Amino acid sequence: MTFATLTVQLVIEIHDSVLNEGELAGLALDKSLEGALARVENRLAYGMIEDAYDLAAAYAIAIAQGRCFHDANKRTAFRAMDAALAFNGVRAKWTATEIGPVIIRAAQRLLDQGELAHWLRRNT
Repeated sequence: MTFATLTVQLVIEIHDSVLNEGELAGLALDKSLEGALARVENRLAYGMIEDAYDLAAAYAIAIAQGRCFHDANKRTAFRAMDAALAFNGVRAKWTATEIGPVIIRAAQRLLDQGELAHWLRRNT
């Protein structure tokens, strides 16, 4: 199966769009967004992504746990996850109270990609 994927530039644009006034823009110097997104590409290459939910969860986990930006990593992870779903034909409507705790748990490594994908399947 072929999926629409996210580019580094798109994720940076997503990040820039979610920043609040006073938050630091840009990438953290000791982190690699390319490396974080390469984990998703690797999972695709090895057939570990079966559907749009797996793909969206992989992006959310990679970005939230990668902490590649100075600020807004979890918000960027959420928006990237939402974009991956939308680009692959899944429309979801979220509220901050629904998705916020889920993304926080993913960032804290309390929720893995499979669990997040399962949550997405049940809640979209």
